[in-house]
Amino acid sequence: MQDIASKASLRTELLARRAALSPDARATAGRAMRDALLSAPEVEMAGTVAAYVSIGNEPDTRGLLYALWKRGTYVILPRLLPDGDLDWASYEGPDSLEPGRLGLLEPTEPPRGPEAVGRADVVLVPAVAVDRGGMRLGRGGGSYDRALARVGPAILTVALVYDGELLDEVPAEPHDQRVRAAVTPGGGLIRFS
Repeated sequence: MQDIASKASLRTELLARRAALSPDARATAGRAMRDALLSAPEVEMAGTVAAYVSIGNEPDTRGLLYALWKRGTYVILPRLLPDGDLDWASYEGPDSLEPGRLGLLEPTEPPRGPEAVGRADVVLVPAVAVDRGGMRLGRGGGSYDRALARVGPAILTVALVYDGELLDEVPAEPHDQRVRAAVTPGGGLIRFS
């Protein structure tokens, strides 16, 4: 139970810091992360990228999604299922999104199934924080832990976090899934061993 309480406390602290960021700071951070990801060899060569549409104070992904789509990468985005799992559907540009559950923007294309994430060449995931061992702190719903469990060991999985959210350690539970890299505005793409 201590890990759950530690996660909740850390999540609250970090989300408060995010809320204090100015819109300009968030936009600048989003552009820096977009550029770092677009130049990563795995992303440049990817046929399919599983990503997400940022909401609220999360690092902005809209410019990244659009850039991937415009250069011909097949992008799949999550659709939140009633049980908290994630289904996936293709992104066909900014007009292909509609409001979904919990205020998320979701693709309007036909669902491809929860297993579709396992066929992606690169998987980008939201995070509140990530540690230098790749342990990710999410929002607490477990949706991305389930999705990451379907991704093979050779696939690049990347958490998008602001500077200051790459920590030495985050509290973890047995079901938590690691990512293989993080991207920050100041550090670019940081791979974990």
